[in-house]
Amino acid sequence: MLRGIETNRIIVGAYVDRDSGGICPMLAAHRNGGRTSVGSFARAWDAYTGAKRPRRATRREVNYLRSLLETSLVHESLADTTSIAELASQIRAERAEIRARKRGDTGDGHRGRELRSRAGWAWLRPSRGFDEYKDLLAAAEEQLSERRAAELIGDHPAERLR
Repeated sequence: MLRGIETNRIIVGAYVDRDSGGICPMLAAHRNGGRTSVGSFARAWDAYTGAKRPRRATRREVNYLRSLLETSLVHESLADTTSIAELASQIRAERAEIRARKRGDTGDGHRGRELRSRAGWAWLRPSRGFDEYKDLLAAAEEQLSERRAAELIGDHPAERLR
């Protein structure tokens, strides 16, 4: 999908837009070798962008999608080095935190009652600190630059095995 959003005009609100010549991120991924059939992504993408009709995605929307994809790649590579026991304890801790949030506990003895009556407010709460995103982005940029450098000089992992 990363390659697809770099090389195609990305739209929101439709699969393909003849007027702008754009395509949705899922089709861009498909055209670049990604085989996925997750319809929930398209609904989430359109909900995030607030699409009422087909239109070109803004630079900000595409940059945000790119950063989410790169961050997910970093998390995926970090998950490969984490033991199953550590992952299980992280999941248990996250579930306990979610249960506490559903009860309205904020961790400091206060209850989040003022927002409970307001639907859809949860997206306002940051899920990670800025420093953590900065570290993840730096790691993702390093991996991406190493991959691009290897492609430029023709140093592919498959060739090293020969």
